[in-house]
Amino acid sequence: MRAPAFWTEGGTFAHLLAPLGLLYTIGGRWRRRAATPWRAPVPVVCIGNLTVGGTGKTPTAIAIARRLVVAGRRPVIVSRGYRGHLEGPVRVDPSAHSAADVGDEPLLLAEAAPTIVAKDRLAGVRAALDLGDVIVLDDGFQDPRLAHDLALVVVDGAAGFGNGRVLPAGPLREPVADGLARADAVVVVGDGPGNGAVATDRPLLRARLVPTESSLRFRGRRALAFAGIGRPEKMFATLREIGAEVVAAHGFPDHHAYDENDVAGLVEEAAILRAEPVTTRKDWVRLPASARPMVEVVDVDLVFADEDAVMRRLRELSCA
Repeated sequence: MRAPAFWTEGGTFAHLLAPLGLLYTIGGRWRRRAATPWRAPVPVVCIGNLTVGGTGKTPTAIAIARRLVVAGRRPVIVSRGYRGHLEGPVRVDPSAHSAADVGDEPLLLAEAAPTIVAKDRLAGVRAALDLGDVIVLDDGFQDPRLAHDLALVVVDGAAGFGNGRVLPAGPLREPVADGLARADAVVVVGDGPGNGAVATDRPLLRARLVPTESSLRFRGRRALAFAGIGRPEKMFATLREIGAEVVAAHGFPDHHAYDENDVAGLVEEAAILRAEPVTTRKDWVRLPASARPMVEVVDVDLVFADEDAVMRRLRELSCA
């Protein structure tokens, strides 16, 4: 689905739906108070967020997993595999599984560390214990059944917390104050007006998404950009930052399942515009296999402004 405009701007609909947001909040608080969190025998790092939609959570999980390797750990990533049909627990094999099997994000996560997909997160964590010595939980901040040793809340620096209201009146999964009170640190990805919404005494870890060296090949080239992610405009801005000429830009709903007609239309339009069709890695794994050779990919890495601060936290975790 696409996020409704009132999730950002507020207005009448947000006001009318506010009572439902209050019920959602009460339900979440009740679940957390009633739960007895299970503590895994290895450290659990939770990469979560407070809003629905794209905040940079998956790139953050990948970045943390890679840095845990540098810190001498053997991380295993656990994901629910959104929109994948496999219940799990199952170890993700990018050479054998498709996005329809395990979801799009786990295919990317599995390139950074062994990844388990399970609709039941606790079952996924238990299955991961044989594969490594630290769990990176991709999402699950609002799941009270599992104790976290390090909880990082990811915030989009441009979007912030939208209109500040809880679902369905706004994009929040829970009130900001509730969520930040349980966080050990806040990862703010990118710059923008949303930075001002992050008022907290928790440590702030600034980060940004940086085009990989291979993506610099788009400089000076004409691109037809398309993306079905939380905020497609971020991908379009990345191409422009590289120096590509974005002659057309098409946004699709998050996790959009492309079919051959979608890709054929995009490729045909690109040919008419004398441009190359370009998308994100997350979108590319959702393309029909036969269509992937026709589409280019722009890749990004998440880079922290203070790498030493991040590594200190992970090394402290490794000694726990």
